[in-house]
Amino acid sequence: MNGSLPIAGRDVVAISAAAAPAARERKRHSGLVRVTHWVTTLAFFALLLSGGEIVLSHPRFYWGETGNVNMRPWLNLHLPSSRDTVPTGYGYVLPDANGWSRYLHFEAAWVAVGTGLLYVLWGFFSGHFRRNLTPVNLSLKEIGGSVVAHLRFKRPGDEEAWSYNVLQRVAYLVVIFVLFPLMIWTGLAMSFGFDAAFPLAVRLLGGHQTARSIHFLVTILLVAFLVIHVVMIFVAGFRSRMRAMISGTVVSGRTDSDVRATPHPRQSSTGVNV
Repeated sequence: MNGSLPIAGRDVVAISAAAAPAARERKRHSGLVRVTHWVTTLAFFALLLSGGEIVLSHPRFYWGETGNVNMRPWLNLHLPSSRDTVPTGYGYVLPDANGWSRYLHFEAAWVAVGTGLLYVLWGFFSGHFRRNLTPVNLSLKEIGGSVVAHLRFKRPGDEEAWSYNVLQRVAYLVVIFVLFPLMIWTGLAMSFGFDAAFPLAVRLLGGHQTARSIHFLVTILLVAFLVIHVVMIFVAGFRSRMRAMISGTVVSGRTDSDVRATPHPRQSSTGVNV
């Protein structure tokens, strides 16, 4: 008895096999990097939510040691306030949620500090910073080229799926060793209890109100970093980057577009893939 298999999908499969390179899983992020990344993310969003509510109690910023409604601020956000003692011109006062917001801000801050310390200590002792974040060939030309590629929303090559480019390394080092420590320092400096124990730490910043202003400015820089970070994740391939930060592995040799473009093989009546 003669038998034959349908070959309607043969050309499609052949083209797909030829176009898509062989996929290979590679280890990308360690378990500790992934855990500290997501814990810090949750803590940061809690800090943003509670910090925004705290700002609404007095949406003005000053330099120096003191600041009040009788002084001219260097920055007025022109937002309604949750305190009736702050003249805003809106004619109404927002509900005062300073209680829960300060409590949440305090708790989330210590979660972020503890997680950050764990990550930094592990990064030094495991060689993570030396291997993955220290720029190898740091030059203005290389940084400029990376900046231009980012501004053009250029999709990174397959080799960048398991390594950071020079701009990412510099940005991460600035966030880890400059912005986050400055955020912690200025946050503590706004506490009168901390001022009583370590007055020099507050005086070096220029006073309580200067610490509050710097704290706000650093927050803006961190939010800008977060927005750019998320945008570039979508540019580089949301599915593959999220998989790397959740499972710890990346599939090299295939991009998100390759996965979406690859059709599923059809089966013949005998159950054989064609």
